[in-house]
Amino acid sequence: MRLAMIGLGKMGANMTRRLCKAGIEVVGFNRSPEIRDELAKEVGMIPAPTLVGALAKLEKPRIVWVMLPSGKPTEKAIKDLEDRLSSGDIVIDGGNSNYKDSQRRGAMLAQSGIGYVDVGTSGGIWGLQNGYCLMIGGEKQHVDPLRPLFEALAPGKDRGWLHVGRSGAGHFTKMIHNGIEYGMMQALAEGFALMQAKEDFHIDLAQLAETWRHGSVISSWLLDLTAGALQKDQVLTAIDPHVADSGEGRWTVMESIDLGIPAPVISLALQMRFDSQRPASYSNKMLSIMRNAFGGHDIKAAGQDTQQG
Repeated sequence: MRLAMIGLGKMGANMTRRLCKAGIEVVGFNRSPEIRDELAKEVGMIPAPTLVGALAKLEKPRIVWVMLPSGKPTEKAIKDLEDRLSSGDIVIDGGNSNYKDSQRRGAMLAQSGIGYVDVGTSGGIWGLQNGYCLMIGGEKQHVDPLRPLFEALAPGKDRGWLHVGRSGAGHFTKMIHNGIEYGMMQALAEGFALMQAKEDFHIDLAQLAETWRHGSVISSWLLDLTAGALQKDQVLTAIDPHVADSGEGRWTVMESIDLGIPAPVISLALQMRFDSQRPASYSNKMLSIMRNAFGGHDIKAAGQDTQQG
């Protein structure tokens, strides 16, 4: 089985490695020749200097996996593929696209007889070693021929991947997955912040996190990663508090509003990320002014040590 992988960033490159090791032939295209050459030598990937060159190395029906950042890069790639592919070919979008874009793209490609499969992909940098969790959207006639790909990428042939529904369903479920992730991360962060602030107990947070990994109700992969980080530095002195949001959390909250389904934990976790991204929070300054106005509480000047009041 052979496919083209368009985009060889961290995810695309590691997915290519996993596919090649499973005996699947991968034609790889990336703007940077260095990663193409590296993967060709490392796992036998077939390098292609251009998108057209990559398609030329495929036999019909052609399978093309797009692994690019969501938004304009993915949109451009799929439109380029629409012009170059023909009826019976299949396009897979494995990035974090908005599910509404996936629904639109599926309908657009269907007009030319081109199949479209949206795959929500979870696993990050650990996917190469542990396998990827795949949430797959698309028509059954397009998903079924791709089964060997999903079995190779997932943690096992019979687990870690699921055809969840028609076009858009893969990216929809991945969006909700990431929203849940926001809430879980926020809860862990707040809990450890409380324990770190309780100085009179002198809690060893690294040892506690390791203890919680075994038999605890909150044991999870996120806790595993947290425990590993705390082993290196419990104070986190070298870490900037800025926490980025890549879009899926926003989309999840917007979906909760559209559906009228309350999602307060996810919504607040997203708002906390927004707050971390502001170098000087005007609203927090306003809170300080109001506390001073009604209660005479001290106002901390910029650069001044924190005072209790």
